[in-house]
Amino acid sequence: MVIDTQAMAKPVRAVGGFFAMSMDTLVMMFRAPLAWREYMIQCWFVARVSTLPGLLMTVPWAVISGFLFNVLLSDIGAADFSGTGAAIFTVSQSGPIVTVLVVAGAGATAMCADLGARTIREELDALRVMGIDPIQALVVPRVLAATTVSLALNSVLIVTGLVGAFVCSVYLMDVSAGAWVAGLTTMTHLADVIISMIKATLFGLAAGLIACYQGISVGGGPAGVGRAVNETVVFAFIVLFLTNIIVTAIGVPFMVR
Repeated sequence: MVIDTQAMAKPVRAVGGFFAMSMDTLVMMFRAPLAWREYMIQCWFVARVSTLPGLLMTVPWAVISGFLFNVLLSDIGAADFSGTGAAIFTVSQSGPIVTVLVVAGAGATAMCADLGARTIREELDALRVMGIDPIQALVVPRVLAATTVSLALNSVLIVTGLVGAFVCSVYLMDVSAGAWVAGLTTMTHLADVIISMIKATLFGLAAGLIACYQGISVGGGPAGVGRAVNETVVFAFIVLFLTNIIVTAIGVPFMVR
């Protein structure tokens, strides 16, 4: 059997380049000066393109999950605990996952397209000629923006999901409002909220790093930018599910009481 070493070398170089850029980005996050203006612009952009899609995804997801919890719990005569199920699902899974889906699908792809267009126009090479590091000037603000917005958006989507589940349970399924609210803290505590925030932070960080690497390493002209945008979505979703499994498994001892 003949092994095509050239075909294997390309993905290996890509993985190595991604980790090298990630390490440079993480180091430069704590090194002055930070491009504050670019950071604020990117935060506003990511929040603007992600908030409404996130809310529109969260509401039906919360209603469906609330409906299913009520149906299942009603069969065993425990409909008053539907708030407990909604809290567990929304805080630990729904909020962080919906957050990264919209951040990766809307914000990260736009970052990749912007950096990819700059790359094929050789703007990044021009920055290097002028003594400006593209990682510090362009990548760090975008990665920080994706991370910051993911953390903030996660909180908004969790609250929205709980409100949607409450409306579904109380006004559509005739569950007691007091019992539903009391069930929120039965099994969901501060540790679960902290783990949810950690998930959202890691998801946003990963989506930002993937988008920026795909953008600055693009090749092949405008068609290459399109491929890089598609790959950003695919890779971000893969990393999302892998990170979710790892963080959930690590956090189980802190969540189980």
